[in-house]
Amino acid sequence: MRLRFLGIIPNTGKDDSPTIWLDEDSGDLLIQSYRATDDEVKACQEIGSVPGHGTDVPDHEAIIRLPKVMIQYIPRPDGGSGDEASGA
Repeated sequence: MRLRFLGIIPNTGKDDSPTIWLDEDSGDLLIQSYRATDDEVKACQEIGSVPGHGTDVPDHEAIIRLPKVMIQYIPRPDGGSGDEASGA
């Protein structure tokens, strides 16, 4: 796996530091961030996604909270950044 560092939350200390990497082989993103609270997970489950799809989070998955400031590091298909796509 060839990983490329994309970004870390600005002004981070040495702990508590959401970070994003790109797997250059698959194009997948690896994200270290805050684990969603029980209330946030419950809210996601209440909203759901597509009809008929389960809302339980499997043991091999997690819901994370990515701070808005980190969107700038997410690559866009057109080569732009997340900030440009969101108009931020």
